[in-house]
Amino acid sequence: MSELIPQILRFDSLPSTNLEAAQRAIAGAAEGLCVVASEQTAGRGRWQREWISPRGAGLYFSVVLRPRIIQSGWPLITLAAALAVHDALLEAYSLKTDIKWPNDILSNNRKLCGILAETVETTKGRALVLGIGINLTSSAFPPEVQLIATSVELETGKVPDLETILRHLMIAIERRYEMVQSTRGGEETLREWLARSSYGSGKRIRVTNGPEVLEGTTRGLETDGALRVETDEGEIRIVRAGDVTELRPLDFVTES
Repeated sequence: MSELIPQILRFDSLPSTNLEAAQRAIAGAAEGLCVVASEQTAGRGRWQREWISPRGAGLYFSVVLRPRIIQSGWPLITLAAALAVHDALLEAYSLKTDIKWPNDILSNNRKLCGILAETVETTKGRALVLGIGINLTSSAFPPEVQLIATSVELETGKVPDLETILRHLMIAIERRYEMVQSTRGGEETLREWLARSSYGSGKRIRVTNGPEVLEGTTRGLETDGALRVETDEGEIRIVRAGDVTELRPLDFVTES
């Protein structure tokens, strides 16, 4: 299997690192092309939500991948990316994090990192653009979301060094990407994701997907990374898309 060889392009400001990486992928950029920006003026998260990306407050990063596994297995790459972020923060700052399905990185139940994977058709075939946004300081997000967002600085009490995290992240992505494409690598990725996520099994959650709302208890993952949720009626539902929130005891109380 060929090795992922990173080539990093740095920008002072971009509308979106994912958009820049996608445009370069469409034009034929090689696998491993990485785009890093000091700020994003139109950063995006899942479901086209705005990702606040002020200058110098976060790591805004996208990489072009050209996976050699069948496309039905590509969702496992986003799980592998979440593992890579988990690895990098642990190795760089001894920061232990949780993974919320499918790929949000949490610390003390607050969001520290978001991951956005998008497929694009290119001159060299279909590619995957993997975007990662890590909050480095509290200025990475507005005050009104401070109850649900956090940063490396807030969690460690240290001013994080972007280059240190980027270096560890690149090493971790290479390792996890190689693993997920190896023989039985999908099974290993699922096993390790479940070992590092409190959301994988036994977590009471609510899943919102447009008008559909599902509540139940998580019961592991399918082979493609989809979430298994057991309803209160004992039915197993397979979730492949949606927003997941933890249900805490007060959420179970219904109004009379």
